[in-house]
Amino acid sequence: MTDSKTPTFPNVTEMLKFGEQFAKQFFDVVGKHSQTLQQTSSKVPLPETEALSALQKAFAQRHVALWSHMLQRQPGATAEPLVQPPRGDRRFSAEAWQESPMYDYMRQAYLLNAEFLTQVADALPMADGRAKAKMQFLTRQYVDALAPSNFAATNPEFIKKALETKGESISAGIQNLLADMEKGRISMTDDGAFEVGRNLATTPGAVIYENPLMQLIQYSPLTDKVAATPLLIVPPCINKFYIMDLQAHNSLVRFIVEQGFTVFLVSWKNPKEDLSQATWDDYLEKGPLTALDVVRQVTGVKKPNVLGFCVGGTLLTSALAVAKGRGEDPVESLTLMTTLLDFADAGELGCLVDETSVAAREATIGKGGLLPGQELANVFSALRANDLVWQYVVGNYLKGDKPAAFDLLYWNSDSTNLPGPFLAWYLRNMYLENNLRVPGRLKMLGVKVDLGKVDVPAYLLAAREDHIVPWQSAYLVRKLLGGETTFVLGASGHIAGAINPASKNRRSYWTGEAQSADPDEWLDSAQEQPGSWWLHWIEWLKTRGGKQVAARGRLGSTTYEAIEPAPGRYVKEKS
Repeated sequence: MTDSKTPTFPNVTEMLKFGEQFAKQFFDVVGKHSQTLQQTSSKVPLPETEALSALQKAFAQRHVALWSHMLQRQPGATAEPLVQPPRGDRRFSAEAWQESPMYDYMRQAYLLNAEFLTQVADALPMADGRAKAKMQFLTRQYVDALAPSNFAATNPEFIKKALETKGESISAGIQNLLADMEKGRISMTDDGAFEVGRNLATTPGAVIYENPLMQLIQYSPLTDKVAATPLLIVPPCINKFYIMDLQAHNSLVRFIVEQGFTVFLVSWKNPKEDLSQATWDDYLEKGPLTALDVVRQVTGVKKPNVLGFCVGGTLLTSALAVAKGRGEDPVESLTLMTTLLDFADAGELGCLVDETSVAAREATIGKGGLLPGQELANVFSALRANDLVWQYVVGNYLKGDKPAAFDLLYWNSDSTNLPGPFLAWYLRNMYLENNLRVPGRLKMLGVKVDLGKVDVPAYLLAAREDHIVPWQSAYLVRKLLGGETTFVLGASGHIAGAINPASKNRRSYWTGEAQSADPDEWLDSAQEQPGSWWLHWIEWLKTRGGKQVAARGRLGSTTYEAIEPAPGRYVKEKS
């Protein structure tokens, strides 16, 4: 049975009529409310701080000004908006939002309310920084979800397209929704446009070693001569490695091989029940430490160069600290891309980690089990909900569009499970207690680790707009490692800042010679350089590559024969 108050939509015309009525009611109610805001603001104060009181007063005044501005607008005319969306916000950029005074007011009133709630969350007098960060995160989720663009009744683009297509867009949107419900996730790209091994992860090579946790890929040389010292890459285990080997024009792996390096790469297994007991120590032992041993045996080089990305960098550096604690001298140089070793400010992910949530994980999957890949993917999508959730809700379901083919978003949707014991240990010791930065506090593989003993030259790359690894936190790695460090700050975010192909040579990066303890002081004296940081880094790496030698035609060795062509079967496994 349906409630008598619930509107039904027997046809498109009725649905559009309801949308117009809903919008008009919203328009009237908010308009009347805005006229009284200034009078009531002093009677309903926010928490007693001068900053919050000032915010409330300014909010009331701006609503009154907005309402007055809209009343003066002439029928059929457009007006310069009083409230502008943040830079990069395209939700209300279509002309349909400006053509009708009703929708124009609706979008501006929403933006004003969203700005006010965000400012209040920022100004709340909370001593607990983690709790405040969580409040700011939840406020943004609430604000993003309630945007009028997300609902059929309040989105003029939906109405316009439904009329233009005679309702076909609504039918297509329903079909898209049903398909995504069956799929279990929102479609962000044309999944049929890509296939790992066909047009993604196509740099030639072979798997030369495998164990239950990883495969080790060696890539075929693309130059007649190569640097004598090879490079081992350890990508994150929380997603697939091919973010570093997308297509030929934007593949970091291919770029390095083309620059004359012998490249090895760890391809992590997508865990199933057989790996539900895997621990942090298992990942260290069977991942970077085993991979380094194989690389040494295959090439005859005792100290390879190594590169770690994101969590892969945390794992790699931990493995090097274990090796140093054993009295070994494992590598020639270390490159870390957007990596946290000091988790004091762990970005937006950090605000979601507290004692209660970690204890719950420890009590369940921490004793054996899996975190489903889709759950992890949903968390990352929520960090940028407008870009990775609501954009596709509107496009796929309201407008009935099909998302365009985009390799990076295909990778983003290709989720990876995580073993519960690994995850629980990582959350507690890194995000919650920040133990890694303290020498000797953590024991891994029976060794007390001290990052200060990792005393090789290190190249540290951070991204200025990174919301997962704040660049200031990545900068703090300089104080933890024991060797000479080169810090470079790339433009853009966690992925786009790191995967900035030299073939396009876009964006920019900052370099500086200062060894300041404070990251902002370093940035003040740094110089902005045009183009991709890849070109700067490869020159740094070449000075640590040793002499030039003839490239070997054979991959692997008599001990480590090629098992299968790259990219291997592990990376193709679905969650």
